[in-house]
Amino acid sequence: MSLKDQITEDMKTAMRAKDTARLGTVRLLLSACKQREIDERVTLTDADVVAIVDKLIKQRKDSITQFTAAARMDLADKESAELVVLEAYLPKRLSADEVDAAVRAIVTELGATGPGDMGKVMGAVKQRLAGNADMGLVSAAVKRALTQ
Repeated sequence: MSLKDQITEDMKTAMRAKDTARLGTVRLLLSACKQREIDERVTLTDADVVAIVDKLIKQRKDSITQFTAAARMDLADKESAELVVLEAYLPKRLSADEVDAAVRAIVTELGATGPGDMGKVMGAVKQRLAGNADMGLVSAAVKRALTQ
């Protein structure tokens, strides 16, 4: 079963259980998937769906930061609940040590030597670790690897 099919099944389950909070988040995710399919005229793969989930998670984290700064805890709590639902659709994330090891291997493989090679290394890292690692953590690991 593809990830998109799983999300559709989760929506049906949330409807039957009358879980409105979860249902709203799952519908939002399905809507984002459908919008991308229509815009690009493609059928989404699991990797594409994971990329959409990553984008929505990043938006939720940014919103939580803004709402917390504005002392709007009611909205921050709502975003946090959506964040928990969205994170369930991500594959298991790599640990910081695993990310560092993968980045060092890619830097060695590409022969990157300094900060000027950051774009080349990030491009290769994104292809290999997409959906499996937090890109903020990956970026920091690449900077460390290139400055040593």
